[in-house]
Amino acid sequence: MAAPALQQPSFLLANLKADSTTKPLLHRCQDLVKIIDDYPAKELHSIFPWLVETVFGSLDGIISGWNLRLLHSRSPEYNIVLEFLSPNGPMIKLVYKLQAEEYKYEIPVNYLPGPIKASIQQGVLPDCPLFHNKLQIPVSRLLTLNFNPFEYFMFNFAYGLLTPKISPPGHHGNMADTAYFVLVDTYLKYFLPSEGNVPPPPFSDSRGSVTAPSPSRSAAVSLSGYGVHNASLLKHHIFHQPTVNADPAAQEIWRTEALLQMFVEMWLHHYSLEVYQKLQSPQLALLQYRISMSSMPCQPHAPPGSGSLHTYQVLLPFHSPPPLWGLLEEPFSPTEEHVLVVRLLVKHLHAFSSSLKPEQLSSPPAHPSPLEEFKRVVVQRFVQQKLYLFLEHCFWHWPLDASFRPILETWLSYIQPWRYTGEITLPTPLDISRTVPEKWESFVQENLLVYTKLFQAFLNRALKTDLVNGKNALMVFRVAKVFSQTNLPEMIQKGEQLFLEPEHVLHHRQPRGYLTPNQGGSFLSSRQRVVTDTVFKVKSHVYSIEGQDCQYKQMFGTELRGAVMKLIQQIAQARQTAKRISDHSSETAANNSFLSWFGLGPPDQNSMFNGAEPEESGECLKKTHDLLDKALEFLCLIFKLNQGQLTQLMSFLGSEEDGNNKQLPDCIQGENGLVLTDVGRMQIINGQRRFDIQYQGDPELQPIRSYENAALVRLFYKLSTAINGRFGGHMNALCSRPDVLGRLGRHYLTDPETLARISHSPVTHRTLNKPRHPRLSLRPLASYRTLLMLMLLYMLAALLSFGPVSSTLLIVSGAFLCGLFMTLFGDKIKTH
Repeated sequence: MAAPALQQPSFLLANLKADSTTKPLLHRCQDLVKIIDDYPAKELHSIFPWLVETVFGSLDGIISGWNLRLLHSRSPEYNIVLEFLSPNGPMIKLVYKLQAEEYKYEIPVNYLPGPIKASIQQGVLPDCPLFHNKLQIPVSRLLTLNFNPFEYFMFNFAYGLLTPKISPPGHHGNMADTAYFVLVDTYLKYFLPSEGNVPPPPFSDSRGSVTAPSPSRSAAVSLSGYGVHNASLLKHHIFHQPTVNADPAAQEIWRTEALLQMFVEMWLHHYSLEVYQKLQSPQLALLQYRISMSSMPCQPHAPPGSGSLHTYQVLLPFHSPPPLWGLLEEPFSPTEEHVLVVRLLVKHLHAFSSSLKPEQLSSPPAHPSPLEEFKRVVVQRFVQQKLYLFLEHCFWHWPLDASFRPILETWLSYIQPWRYTGEITLPTPLDISRTVPEKWESFVQENLLVYTKLFQAFLNRALKTDLVNGKNALMVFRVAKVFSQTNLPEMIQKGEQLFLEPEHVLHHRQPRGYLTPNQGGSFLSSRQRVVTDTVFKVKSHVYSIEGQDCQYKQMFGTELRGAVMKLIQQIAQARQTAKRISDHSSETAANNSFLSWFGLGPPDQNSMFNGAEPEESGECLKKTHDLLDKALEFLCLIFKLNQGQLTQLMSFLGSEEDGNNKQLPDCIQGENGLVLTDVGRMQIINGQRRFDIQYQGDPELQPIRSYENAALVRLFYKLSTAINGRFGGHMNALCSRPDVLGRLGRHYLTDPETLARISHSPVTHRTLNKPRHPRLSLRPLASYRTLLMLMLLYMLAALLSFGPVSSTLLIVSGAFLCGLFMTLFGDKIKTH
């Protein structure tokens, strides 16, 4: 097909903007495919920012774009969008085409995450290589970053997860089924492959291939006179290193690092001002310097303000640092969708880093490929610290409800990298027999805070939740099950012992090289000596996050053990409450048998006021009881609790529960009667005690139920009111008689003595202090159950050749005899 006549960029962009409002998405994508194939990069350069904004939406949220987060597989445009944005699709082809010409695109610093934005506005260059040599020296007050086409595309794609999503009314769907979620998974699998290398670009330009970008000299900041000797002290990005022509992967690995850095910085780099100040504190830099220098005596000692250590932060010369207050005032609250995408990232990184062959892990080759070296350090270098801060923020700020489950599963996914190794494991008869392989001991120790401090944060949350709720019980069960895996508690305990080892012992150890991201160069440059002494790694991990003056609380210490015992007591109480409610539900269901159709079952006038939630009744409560039972077993295994003490505690709680069943919640006497105390409120929340709630109003004026005929209820109410008004005196005289007739009258008529025996609240005592009189109630005849029973009796009488009058007399006689029987022998039946 002949190439179309080239238009001026302005006309090309104007035509595309016009088509975006008139043509359907399929035709627009087809036109874009032709334009990307036929037009040179110079013409495509002008439409690229508009096209990215059209697809992903504007950074300010005014333009929604293609709404990738709302596009589900059932939509007809779903496959069109995935094909257009796939790693081998037209959009990425356009990115590579522009990448070959080294075009740059601006991103305002204001759209960066809070800590990065605050760092740059202070005049401190962030430690992430993604932002090095990218900062544009501002003429005005607006700071911008110059990204290459690939970085610009991935920035807008990652930022799309942070913009508020406005769902249309009635829109419901699985978040993992959206086009955005699927594209994240596709990009991770393509640019971070578990097998093989990153595929080369799908085309070659006039220069042969798309090579890694080089740092722009115009964008580099002159650092002379600002405490740094030259810009080479900055941590260089991977594509700042000279590439090896013999290895194609070395030329293309920059895409892998750029994509991952963009995802991590945009999705995880969110935390409070207090944490930001702690991470940027000079004391921390001095501590890192001391630890690194003590492990590398062969290097000359230098003051902390120069040399490789100062790569931690580089002052920028454009303006004086503003105060921190006000830069990070808005608290960051991730959405559930955000957390699910982060979990997808964590799971893929574990699979990616675990795809190294066993022989490569045991004896690394002398000249590993860039991708192999990247796999070796990707989790520790990119994710470890920022994910911990992200999770810690969520643990302390997320609401105390079941919506915490995605956060919990993200945490459990990160602390179990052995689940994503791809190794086939034989099924075991018991989950508890699963064993954590010894090779993961170093991972556990180097991520000590992720195991210990986040466990303490979860413990604090669990103590404040209602564990009778099945969803909350499931979360406690999940955590207890994960931490009870064989060898895992021992690994955590050993890591704590290494961290608590006296510091003077460190200087007497045989020093070795220590790999840190702040010691110049990329991790893919010439290999540095790696420390084998785990003590330095554990201490560096804790101090880099908590600071030198942190007060570390041991997971297996006395203080936390006391909190665990409180949780066990709460679990035992919730377990018994769930069992009691479940047994009561079973008894209620059993009583609603066929005999209740004949009025012999328990009355149900209070059934609509029990306050039970759907997930807290019946079969769900049985599952809750089983989950809590298993959680108790797992906690005993983790903390090696004595089974005898646990049994004694359970029996004590059981006897206390039996005694409390007949008691009211804890109250104090006030002016208007009993007033709940804080202890009483907690007893009600945990299901330990409760009030006997009964309907205390006029039974005739209860709301019409679903099993009643509304017209008949109103008709019988008028009829019974007229009868009671006419014969009220006779009814009162009948019920006041002490003989059998008086008892029979009290059986069929409303008994005021029964209402008087019900305990009232102080307010109800004042409002319902009216005299009660016996009266006739015809409302039971308006029940569909009663009407159906009468119809069946009349049909049976018709089959036996009884007429309507004789059938009515038989039914009335039977009702009278039944009432007489209950009057004479009802008390004896109740006692038995």
